[in-house]
Amino acid sequence: MRILFYGDSITDAGRARDVDMASYKLGHTYVTYAAGKLLERDPVGYEIYNRGISGNRIVDLYARIKSDCWNLKPDVISILIGINDIWHEIGGENGVDIERFEKVYRMLLSDTKKALPNVKFILCEPFVLSGSATEENFDRFLEVKEYAKVVKKLAEEFDAELVLLQDKFDELGAKYGNDTLLLDGVHPSLAGGVVLANEWLGAFDKLK
Repeated sequence: MRILFYGDSITDAGRARDVDMASYKLGHTYVTYAAGKLLERDPVGYEIYNRGISGNRIVDLYARIKSDCWNLKPDVISILIGINDIWHEIGGENGVDIERFEKVYRMLLSDTKKALPNVKFILCEPFVLSGSATEENFDRFLEVKEYAKVVKKLAEEFDAELVLLQDKFDELGAKYGNDTLLLDGVHPSLAGGVVLANEWLGAFDKLK
């Protein structure tokens, strides 16, 4: 089974760009942890690719979908996107409003289904906590919850598995401290990456 992880810096996490290293340097957070668990189950049963790029918004994922997804012909595509669509608007008026986010995300999924009719999707809910990168404009960052509703709707529409993350990070952040899970309110720590990977694996195991 060929699995491709697609997203922004949360997925990227320092993964290799060199093709010769890409199969074992998958970044330092949830992709590596999830991959490790899958390969523990079956060391030869999975090919795993990380095509996250730091700073990406949904429009960036759509722009590179053929080269970084379709050409690899994955069996499963996992997508985590959304926080930069808000963050880039706060920081530089270059975000993606929620209507456009939904339109482009739907196009990405629909066009991918046409290109790869048998592909299965795992859609990850975008999330945020109050932290060093988010606390100053936290009310605006909380718009991510509306973007998460879009992701949930699209998961239902495309029969995708949904990875719910916001409530989990809220719960554990309240218990252990937000920066224990998300270093700056956005990017997972070691502990946060393991949490994300475990939630992802729960969704993966539901794939039909």
